[in-house]
Amino acid sequence: MNALLGVLAATFAALLPITNPLGAVATFAALTEGQEPARVRGQAWRTAADVAAVLVVFALLGTLLLNALGVSLASLQIAGGIVVGHAGFRMLVPSEQMSAPEQENTHTKPDISFSPMALPLIAGPGAIGVVIALAARHPGVGARLAIVLGILAISLLIGATLRWGTPLVDRLGPTGTGALTRVMGFLILVIGVELGVHGIQALKL
Repeated sequence: MNALLGVLAATFAALLPITNPLGAVATFAALTEGQEPARVRGQAWRTAADVAAVLVVFALLGTLLLNALGVSLASLQIAGGIVVGHAGFRMLVPSEQMSAPEQENTHTKPDISFSPMALPLIAGPGAIGVVIALAARHPGVGARLAIVLGILAISLLIGATLRWGTPLVDRLGPTGTGALTRVMGFLILVIGVELGVHGIQALKL
């Protein structure tokens, strides 16, 4: 039981900085600006549900996909480390993530919960790589269940943060939000480096 709780906690801890619920609030608030409060609340919870669905599917089927493609866990860890590290670096050195036409399209879309919020902003390649790596490292049925529960826990946190986090963004202002984003970016960059190191060590064994 303690081992399963450890897997659940490890899943939650690994996904927390990568999915970055607080950082997602600023984007969510911008994309839903001007919409009715009830519609915004609904999209917050739909985003959480979409994130959970995407990550659970990859947690359960990701290992089969790796085997079918002939990709090793070490290669996945190195590639995931590069992707995660790149995401963290972009948060440390902010740049425009979407072109002007893409931004205009997101503002006119009736529902932004799945795209771009769930994919690719929250449950992006980094988060997907992490859950696949965790599933490959813990192949037992009980461990897979613990990973799924960890994903559901982080998804609930994401939904709650998006639902009630808009006033926080307003209070922090651009300066506070930017500072928080850079702190999270540094943590994500460190996680990316750690993933890459584990992959390189696995290749040497």
